[in-house]
Amino acid sequence: MRVLADTNVFLAVALNEPEKLWLLQLTQGVELVAPVVLPYELGNALSALVKRKRLTAGEANEAWRVIERIPVELMDVDVQASLQLATQQGIYSYDAYFLHTAMRFKCPLLTLDRTMARVAASLKIRSVEKP
Repeated sequence: MRVLADTNVFLAVALNEPEKLWLLQLTQGVELVAPVVLPYELGNALSALVKRKRLTAGEANEAWRVIERIPVELMDVDVQASLQLATQQGIYSYDAYFLHTAMRFKCPLLTLDRTMARVAASLKIRSVEKP
């Protein structure tokens, strides 16, 4: 089964967040997919954490090394359709890339972001829930 994973899922695993264990259990035997923008969004998130002094540069680089070992298929993004979705839903384009990709490829969404989960539900995108 394919599951579209949001950026925060990868960060939670790489940064040993409390959700890490159940995310690993939940994704056993699952094919993870994400929009092609995922590496850029992850890099931006890690650099922001360093800028806010929540991580050191070394910790950010170690997190990236962990993320690189997570198998994920990167899917093309329909920017125009995602932009339309973003403006209709009042969300950022980066969130819309994930939501539209989930709709386009008919994948359930795995996210830790409550706002994204709420928008996904309103769009009838199935979510992968915590067991």
